[in-house]
Amino acid sequence: MESITGTKDRGTESDVPGEPRSTKSTVLETGAAMTQDFSPLQNVCAHLNAFHVYASDPTRVVEANHYCGHLTEEVRQCLLYDSASPRARLIGVEYMISPRLYSTLDADERRLWHSHVFEVKSGMLVMPQPSPLVPQAAWEKAETAEMTEVITLYGKVYHLWQVDRGDKLPLGEPQLMTSITEKGQVKGLEEMMDERDRKFTGVDWRRKREIREGIEEPEIHPDADYTWKKSKS
Repeated sequence: MESITGTKDRGTESDVPGEPRSTKSTVLETGAAMTQDFSPLQNVCAHLNAFHVYASDPTRVVEANHYCGHLTEEVRQCLLYDSASPRARLIGVEYMISPRLYSTLDADERRLWHSHVFEVKSGMLVMPQPSPLVPQAAWEKAETAEMTEVITLYGKVYHLWQVDRGDKLPLGEPQLMTSITEKGQVKGLEEMMDERDRKFTGVDWRRKREIREGIEEPEIHPDADYTWKKSKS
C-alpha cells in the first residue's frame, strides 16, 4: 500500500503485538477525531526525513520521519516516526534550537546536541513533496528556504523504540542519537538515501545536494557533534 506521497505503508499493525483493532475501536477513534481538540498536533507544520545514528554505537542507522512545529522562532519540537504511514510507530523526539540558545547551555549539555550542516548540504535531509499535484519547482523553492533555516539549528534527539533491532515494543532506556556530519562516517549511506528516495515523490538527494550548494554554511560550535569527536580521541 502506498500513500499520496509514494510512501510504502511499512508501519502496519502486524509489526506490533496484540489483536488487530476492532470495529468498535475504529468507530470510537473516528468519533473522537471528529469531536476532540488536538491543538498541540495542529502546530505541526513540516515533515522532514533524515537518518540518525546511535550515540552509543554510530554503526547503527535509523531512518526517521520528523513532524515538526515551532514553539518560538528559536525552538522547534518534532515527533519521530518509523514511516509516513497512518499506522507508523512513534519512535522518538527531537528538539531544535537556535545558535543563540545553544550558546547559553553548559558544556556537558552542548555535547548532547548535533549540527545539521552535513544533513542539509549532502541532500540527506529532505522535506518530502506532499502531493504530485504540487509543482516540483515550487516545492523545491519552499524546501530550500526551509533548509536555509534548519542548517543553522542544533538538534537533540532521543529514540524510544529500537526498531532497527526488531523490537516489537519500545524496550529499555531512551537512546541518545546524533546526526551524520561528514561523508564516510556511515557505510552504505548513499544506498540508504537511494532507497529512501524511492519511497517519496520528487525526492532525489543528488539533485538536492546540487541546488543547495548556495546555502551558506554556519560555523559549528566546537562542543556539538561530540559522538564523532569522542570516537576520534
